[in-house]
Amino acid sequence: MISAGHHDRQTRVLARLCSPLLILAATIVVLGCLLLLPLTVPIGAFYWDLFIYFDAANRIFSGQIPGVDFFTPVGPLGYWLFAAVDAIFPRGQPLLLVQWSTLIVTGPLIALVVADVDKRSRGTALALLLPFLVFQILPINVTEYYYFPSVDGFGIYNRQIAEILYVLCAALLFVTARRTLFLTVTGTMLALFLIKITGFIGGGLICVVALSARRVDIKLSLLVAAIFLAVLAVLQLWLGIITAYLDDILALLFLNEGDLLQRFLQAASIHFRVFGPLCLLILALFVMDFRGLGRRAKAVSQTPNATSLAGLADQPLIWVAATAFAALFVEAQNTGGQGFIFVWPALLMTWQRRGTLNAARTALLATLIAASTLPYLTEVVARGARAFIGQIKYERLANTHLGTLGAVTQRPEIMQHARVMKAIYTTDPKTYEAIAKAGELPSYTLYNEPDFQLTWLMSVDEAVGAIKALEAEKQIHFNTIMSLNFTNPFPWLLDRQAPRLIAIGADPTRAVPNPDASVLASVRATDLILYPLCPITAANRLLRDLYAPALTNETKISLSPCWDAYLSPQIAASLKMSGGDAPSPRPAVSN
Repeated sequence: MISAGHHDRQTRVLARLCSPLLILAATIVVLGCLLLLPLTVPIGAFYWDLFIYFDAANRIFSGQIPGVDFFTPVGPLGYWLFAAVDAIFPRGQPLLLVQWSTLIVTGPLIALVVADVDKRSRGTALALLLPFLVFQILPINVTEYYYFPSVDGFGIYNRQIAEILYVLCAALLFVTARRTLFLTVTGTMLALFLIKITGFIGGGLICVVALSARRVDIKLSLLVAAIFLAVLAVLQLWLGIITAYLDDILALLFLNEGDLLQRFLQAASIHFRVFGPLCLLILALFVMDFRGLGRRAKAVSQTPNATSLAGLADQPLIWVAATAFAALFVEAQNTGGQGFIFVWPALLMTWQRRGTLNAARTALLATLIAASTLPYLTEVVARGARAFIGQIKYERLANTHLGTLGAVTQRPEIMQHARVMKAIYTTDPKTYEAIAKAGELPSYTLYNEPDFQLTWLMSVDEAVGAIKALEAEKQIHFNTIMSLNFTNPFPWLLDRQAPRLIAIGADPTRAVPNPDASVLASVRATDLILYPLCPITAANRLLRDLYAPALTNETKISLSPCWDAYLSPQIAASLKMSGGDAPSPRPAVSN
């Protein structure tokens, strides 16, 4: 027979193993070990979004400041986090690096939250921690853009703010310790502001509800605001980054003017799998507590004070509605990511505060909460499992010069299709130039097709080889390199400089302001400017047109089958070339 003492020891060991803090610490250690290994991931839709981080990190390592020295589509913190983690794990797979770098912020904050909650309920602490870890670990968006097993190299900014908003909601709804609440709210709101302003606005809405519900009091709110402003003031005085960041936000607002209602409808449509059940849940909560809500609303109208307002605001209906609206707002600004995951703490609180309901109402509530959460949880887990198991038979991208950027795989037939299309782009460029002149793409979904992403990486590998060959042949050195393309990985791959003031993530339709005199001067001073031909696209033509005033005195050469290049007058003079003459012989490159 097993003694009572032995059984107690087993129970204590099991309790320690189930400790949320132990699970979190073990997870972080395992992730760190994985970043030491030369892992690959199956390349997916819009994967080249990931390489924006390498452009930014290269600039940061060379002393440039996000927003001050180059235009950014979002705030600086995500780039700083990636640069720090890449410096520690230089062999790490890039997408895993950027996905897990957010743990520098979210790890300590979620630890504070679950440590506080665990004192009262281990089950609740685990119910908050485990879903968070799923979304934090897997580089998978909640909506699918490509049907073959793959990972998502886009929507990274949105994933980051969704994960931070998750921590904020968990803290506001479940933390009771005043110091912990202060640290988590301050930390999450600072991170949201410095990563993406839409996340900060969504978090601000949730904080307003928390203040109304007296989850946080005025004194704590003022203290959070004071520390928040103090940190921003330090960053502004030290780096001048805050005003530059706000200027970039204003520029993006002008570039992305549109119908806000249409964006909300689009976000609601994309996320209807969970937004629909959330709306039904809000309606059900309203019906179930109709009389109670009426009494609380009447109390507010008759005695409008903090106590009566808190009685109305601190209700499951209000919390679910507020977090759902905040999620919809975040998604309306830029779709893609892990939208709506941070509604879960409000849903968990709703279930715990359900009170005494009959069987039918309990079943209805459970069904609607499950329908509002399980679709995205199962989507991310299933797609993550498919991606990392499915790539066992995938082919690794062959390359010579890509380093960790080439740590990707894909189905052999897709890899072959990419090679064939790259060859066709070079042998039949007129077709694709005609398509680009019409303002269209060869395929409406070109950028989210993995074969295009592979073709692009193959052409980048070709260009790096061509640059090295040209430098060796002509005994020259390109110190600054720019790409008339969405992203510019060349300075990183060649250990060179990127020109100052140039936008990263260069989508000319929504993320590249018209260049002023200082930007054009920076372009003129650039040693080598690359123009991609595999394929020629309308977006790249628009970028070339934007910077055309700075290219008039450049010498255009054919660098390789997939790339034209513009050489600065100084470099061209050193090569003793005239007008449109090309180097001879053409550099040999390997695909």
